[in-house]
Amino acid sequence: MENISVFGSTGFIGSKFCSLYPNIVNKIDREDYTPKSNNILYLISTIDNYNIHQNLHIDIDTNLSTLMSVLENIDRNDKDLVFNFVSSWFVYGKNEVTPFNEEKSFCNPTGFYSITKRCAEQMIISFCETFDIKYRIFRLANVLGEGDNKISKKKNALQFLIKEVVENRDVELYNNGSAIRDYMYVDDVCDAIKHCMDNAPTNEIINIGNGKPYVLRDIILKTIEKTSSTSNIINIKPSHFHDVVQVEHSYLDISKLQSYGFKNQYDIEHIIDNLIKFYKK
Repeated sequence: MENISVFGSTGFIGSKFCSLYPNIVNKIDREDYTPKSNNILYLISTIDNYNIHQNLHIDIDTNLSTLMSVLENIDRNDKDLVFNFVSSWFVYGKNEVTPFNEEKSFCNPTGFYSITKRCAEQMIISFCETFDIKYRIFRLANVLGEGDNKISKKKNALQFLIKEVVENRDVELYNNGSAIRDYMYVDDVCDAIKHCMDNAPTNEIINIGNGKPYVLRDIILKTIEKTSSTSNIINIKPSHFHDVVQVEHSYLDISKLQSYGFKNQYDIEHIIDNLIKFYKK
């Protein structure tokens, strides 16, 4: 296998991937749109649905326009080229039937981030089918892990709340924390991506997650117990914007990922323990 050209190598997942596989990656500079090999891993993306309040263009510019600049610079005649695109469970959107399955679940994304990620998927598929180029699309669950410097109430909210609990601050939960989500440790995510790049067939959409439904409140209570925190849980009513764009429950069907031979190394207990240790420092 040729080295992997990594677009988005400075982000949370991209930097972790490059640190795990330093000998086989080419980190592509931010302003460089030309891959250095025919094995491409594309992670450039915005990170949440809240840009609509400040900048109506940034999700389109980042998730679509930059992607088009990269597609313009790949060798369309290289039949060995594979374009591996990192997407998100957010593309499933408001879909009441869980777990989300790559073939059976329809996509109903809400919010500019979610919509543009789904649009990017479709444009990649159309482009690759037009020029007979191989592709894979990875739809990630919620990714947790040390080194995410952009956690907030808007992005990676659970990890933000775990940090608040470690620091003995009260935490506010919508609907008393009843939301169900699928959480995966960043090392497992990177290993799953690499495993699929090595073993999964091309021209596939693949869910990457734990495949287990976790209740947000349960994880917060577990963190409070493990840390003997003085944090209190405060139930709050969701905002109008939250009702418009957020999905109540989501987790992923990972039977396809498992069929390719991948197994997670970290369960939710390990993830919580690692984050507690990290934030206590």
